[in-house]
Amino acid sequence: MIDFQTDTVFKLKQVDITDGEKLVDALLTEGERVLSAYREIRDMVVFTNKRVIAVNIQKLTGKKKDFTSLPYSKISVFSVETAGVMDLDSELDLWYSGLGHVRFEFTGKSNIVEIGRTIATYALQ
Repeated sequence: MIDFQTDTVFKLKQVDITDGEKLVDALLTEGERVLSAYREIRDMVVFTNKRVIAVNIQKLTGKKKDFTSLPYSKISVFSVETAGVMDLDSELDLWYSGLGHVRFEFTGKSNIVEIGRTIATYALQ
């Protein structure tokens, strides 16, 4: 589960969208679709057209999973930091009204600008 009391950091790498669809399909509402998916070893973050779903795979077998739904409509502020020459990671910070702050860190060639555009598209409606 995401801890809103401390900065939660996930180091995420983009994966095939079907990986995300398989994992969260049963949770999707009518008209909701997966836009992109990112994985950190076992855990995953899935961006849909309505929310961010953070999946924490628990226990050795991975059968137990915690799904945290972070709706775009509750975002009060967000920040996108692109990768640099020496620092190849990019970051997404989200502040949720009444909840707190969560940070996602992306490695490799994740398109943080596209992620920022997705957040802006749905959070600013």
